[in-house]
Amino acid sequence: TAATQPSTNWHLKENAREHHTSKFSGDELVVRRGQAFTITFNGTEQPEQNLIFIAETGPKPSKAAKTLATFGISSTASTEGWSAVLQSSSSNSVSISISSPHNAVIGRYRLSVQAAASGSPSTTRLGTFILLFNPWSSGDDVFMPSKDECEEYVLEEFGIIFAGNKNHISSFGWNFGQFQGDILDICLSIMDRSLYYRQDPATDVSHRHDPRYLGRVLSAMVNANDDQGVVLGNWSGTYEGGKNPTSWTGSGEILQSWKNSGFKPVRYGQCWVFAAVLTTVLRCLGIPTRTITNFSSAHDADGNLRVDEFYDAEGNHLERGADSIWNFHVWNESWFKRNDLGPSYSGWQVLDATPQEESGGIYQCGPASRNAIKEGEVDLEYDCPFVFAEVNADCMYWNYDSATGKKTLILSKSTEIGESISTKAVGRDDRVDVTRDYKYEEGSTKERDIFKKARKKLGLEDKFDPTAPTPEEIEQKPDISGKFKVAGSPEVGKDLDLLLVLANLQSYAKTVHVKMTAWSTLYTRRPVREIWKDSISVTLSPKEEKQFPIKIKYNEYQQQITTDKTIQVTAICHVEDGVQVLVQRNIALDNPAIDIQVLGEAKVNKEVDVEVVFTNPIDTEVMDCVLQVEGSDLLTGILELRIPPLKASEKSSTRFKLIPSEAGPKHLLVNFSCDKFADIKTFKMVNVTN
Repeated sequence: TAATQPSTNWHLKENAREHHTSKFSGDELVVRRGQAFTITFNGTEQPEQNLIFIAETGPKPSKAAKTLATFGISSTASTEGWSAVLQSSSSNSVSISISSPHNAVIGRYRLSVQAAASGSPSTTRLGTFILLFNPWSSGDDVFMPSKDECEEYVLEEFGIIFAGNKNHISSFGWNFGQFQGDILDICLSIMDRSLYYRQDPATDVSHRHDPRYLGRVLSAMVNANDDQGVVLGNWSGTYEGGKNPTSWTGSGEILQSWKNSGFKPVRYGQCWVFAAVLTTVLRCLGIPTRTITNFSSAHDADGNLRVDEFYDAEGNHLERGADSIWNFHVWNESWFKRNDLGPSYSGWQVLDATPQEESGGIYQCGPASRNAIKEGEVDLEYDCPFVFAEVNADCMYWNYDSATGKKTLILSKSTEIGESISTKAVGRDDRVDVTRDYKYEEGSTKERDIFKKARKKLGLEDKFDPTAPTPEEIEQKPDISGKFKVAGSPEVGKDLDLLLVLANLQSYAKTVHVKMTAWSTLYTRRPVREIWKDSISVTLSPKEEKQFPIKIKYNEYQQQITTDKTIQVTAICHVEDGVQVLVQRNIALDNPAIDIQVLGEAKVNKEVDVEVVFTNPIDTEVMDCVLQVEGSDLLTGILELRIPPLKASEKSSTRFKLIPSEAGPKHLLVNFSCDKFADIKTFKMVNVTN
């Protein structure tokens, strides 16, 4: 017989304080494994020592799978399994301290108590609670010794994501919001909708004690490929039927939409969206996680640690072959032990939810030990060769003649890929460079030795490589050098001023025919629309350097530019009696500025006014202006405000009210869009007091 007792007291406040779960808003107990929590319930007629507790999770609880535990009252907490210690008892109630093991399966548990009396035992359901990973506990695989790091990588709901390109790093805020509303519930449903769970629910649940397993499963579930996961990727440059990836400001709206639509993939995401949503899910479950941006990131589709880019004689970047070099790519690092690889591979692990290449037949990536990547141990699980290539591949730039199918190597570079690898600082809104944690100094012998070691492990070093350049192609030295210089900091709405600088390296005159193009691209460098082209012929005297100013007017690029605001300029220099020289530059344009002011002091449960100011920087009217505002603990959900059209140079000032719900440093995120400017983002830290 089973009776439900509504009278269980879960001591929500006290337990949450002890377990660092106070920020969850529901009325269900949320605790962390390997740590005691206290509950009180109505006394049974039996003496306490006769009580047996049953904690179970998943669809088919079993002791063998460690998804079912039965335990009596003992004098001290067990370090091995589940245990219960009597705190106090009176004639009508019992207080018990329950401890779970450090390696318990995480998820929602059902708790009941049985009185083992003579005759038939009666079972009483006490209710449900949720068990999470515990980075504060030294026995847990996700243990993080630094309290400040736990605070940032588990409890912080605001993040900064770095973007742009290696010459011009930009950043924007993101609201992870892992403690808001029913995000925890949604994270639990994500686990229950994975392919692994559908194939074998009981086994899947029994593996949920392992951050390595869950990290991999969730990297697959955050993208929609294979499993109707959370976010559908789109890198086409047109985003009909969904939201432009650059328009999101937080994970909450995405996870809520996924749930509210009956678990249909949310349209659309690009790399930072996948990484930000995975950060939310893993922080929510208690695995310390952060986003990492890699600049000049290689997508090595054929696994030869080399990426090839092709250009035609006019200087157009061709979409040939599956390899590509992205201006930036965002992935995740999560912190946990690698019991499968050994202590030297524990610590930060790379996970990537962006669907780039299949692994084990589905789009998932990692965990790849960051230490293994640095040491070139590409044979270690999981997906180390792909991640190693992202930060280390060599680049080959080819001239391709579509008429003859002939390709000629223009140049190769071994120091181009994997620069300024970036993440947000702990406790500050600053950028930290972690490139040295991924590789030894670029160009050092150690770094080249590691690259050779990786090639050897992948069986590449003695293979004949049909795409490798022949010796005579390699040895030709260029007679001239070239580079593009960008004047000032380029901004959408302004003309783009460049200089092409050409220098004759020889001691005799050289004639050069230059073909130049400018294309709007996605951040993946995929060309979208041609903006401009030109050609010049020039004779350079011995050792002479010449500069050629180039102006691309706003009205020339305004219709062509994508919401990624990136332009690739290329010059192919055909040198008479010499080898071709390729000069290219990826330019990330900044949006015009937008400003937030908090008018007055922000106090808990008190209204405070906020003003957002935007000045139209161009000489035509802008229409369809929309302001989107969000921020955990500052407002619920997303505030959307429509703003009237703005004439040339007109300034708009928009006011709205916030009612903060919690004290501490909180972040307000603003996104402004109109017909001429997409997704102008900014954020402001608001210090809320009681």
